[in-house]
Amino acid sequence: MGGLIVLVVVLVLAVIVLLSCIKIVPQAHAYVVERLGAYQQTWSVGLHIKVPFIDSVAKRVVLKEQVVDFAPQPVITKDNVTMRIDTVVFFQITDPKLFAYGVENPIMAIENLTATTLRNIIGEMELDQTLTSREVINTKMRASLDIATDPWGIKVNRVELKNIIPPAAIQDAMEKQMKAERERREAILRAEGEKKSTILVAEGQKESAILEAEAEKQSAILRAEAQKEKMIREAEGEAEAILKVQKATADGIRMIREAGADEAVLKIKSLEAFEKAADGQATKIIIPSEIQGLAGLAASAKEVFK
Repeated sequence: MGGLIVLVVVLVLAVIVLLSCIKIVPQAHAYVVERLGAYQQTWSVGLHIKVPFIDSVAKRVVLKEQVVDFAPQPVITKDNVTMRIDTVVFFQITDPKLFAYGVENPIMAIENLTATTLRNIIGEMELDQTLTSREVINTKMRASLDIATDPWGIKVNRVELKNIIPPAAIQDAMEKQMKAERERREAILRAEGEKKSTILVAEGQKESAILEAEAEKQSAILRAEAQKEKMIREAEGEAEAILKVQKATADGIRMIREAGADEAVLKIKSLEAFEKAADGQATKIIIPSEIQGLAGLAASAKEVFK
């Protein structure tokens, strides 16, 4: 009975040991395995079995891209201005073996390396250049850190300057400069607006004057045309009246001739007609020669009978 219990205990322990030797490496991970304290191999994704009591998992490595946000570091520019800059580093482990055995504390090593690299780069730049050259600083830092961390099995993908904090006095000066620049732009915009408004008013007045002049021109043309039409109508009326008078006279002469009147009577009638015409407003009257002779005869007879 005692032997059976021992056998069961041994079997249970064997199952437990066997199960503990079965390892499953998840996606985007890698396990560094040591055998008797020395590096043996690196397990990738999948099912693995280690040798009991001899093999051990020394380090579990995450292969995904990681982000580390470092605290602000004091740096001095070329023109002796002290400022504080905090950085964000994006890195990825490419070689689990080098990462496990390359440096004792990789994150601390990256932080210290970032600080020294940042001081070297900022020390070659002046304040204004530092504030406006983020992309240049990021590129230089990424290149330097990537080379320095390569023996540790780390690849630095990106480095970003999160905040650049200048001294308080410089911040105040920058704020005043920005305020002055905003006021200058506001004044320029206001002046341009007033200029455009003045131009629009002047153009409106000009357009109004042109329209008034055009209206006056059209009005004058219409008045002239009306006066012309009036004169034409009056002339046509006078011509028509003259034609009617001449027609009536011609009809009268024709009727006298038909009644058998002689030439002397016709001349006398013509003289009477011109006498009536002379009573009008005409300043010149053209009298035919026959009537002129008759008029002279009438004047002579008048002198005789006085």
